[in-house]
Amino acid sequence: MRIWFKIWKDNRLLKDTTIEDVSNDTRTHKIFNALDSCCLQLDLSRPLWLDVTVRDFQRHARARFTQDAFVEHIDFDYLEIHVIEED
Repeated sequence: MRIWFKIWKDNRLLKDTTIEDVSNDTRTHKIFNALDSCCLQLDLSRPLWLDVTVRDFQRHARARFTQDAFVEHIDFDYLEIHVIEED
């Protein structure tokens, strides 16, 4: 599974990273582990999965984490997560 994380501000891509997980974990564990790795790489606090975020991710395999999902203040508009390849 490959997941692409993108940080956006003012409709511009500021940073991005791709996390690949080839383990035998469940899809959910792979996504959570990739989110943890992304936050570590990009020096972010881990966002909360709000109901709207979960619904978007289930429907489209992509979601946005806005300021509402972060406990700390963020200097960007949102963090986007997008599954680009599944096993």
